[in-house]
Amino acid sequence: MKANEFVGLLFLARDVAHSVHLNTRSFSKHMALNTFYDSIIDHADAFSEAYQGRHGLIGPITLHSAKKTNNIIEFLQESLAEIEAARYDVCDKSDSSLQQLIDNIVELYLTTLYKLRFLA
Repeated sequence: MKANEFVGLLFLARDVAHSVHLNTRSFSKHMALNTFYDSIIDHADAFSEAYQGRHGLIGPITLHSAKKTNNIIEFLQESLAEIEAARYDVCDKSDSSLQQLIDNIVELYLTTLYKLRFLA
């Protein structure tokens, strides 16, 4: 997976989370998703800018389409699995600065999943 595709996954997660955020009746789910969609774009920007500082421009972001889902937990789990599977394709395992930024993205997914599973 290329960096522009990786960032596109994060953009898609933001869009899906925002959509579910606007359509839930659960206040705790509403707030957890608000934190996620606000934060994921900051993480996408941080990764993109650092990546481009090391490797040059990534080009146009690949915009993905979401499969129809009513289960945000399943969507986030699948998205997280894609991120974790692609992390060493996107940038070298030894590039600790970029890998740390991916770790921050993974952390956001995990804390959001915790909030959705156990607090919503």
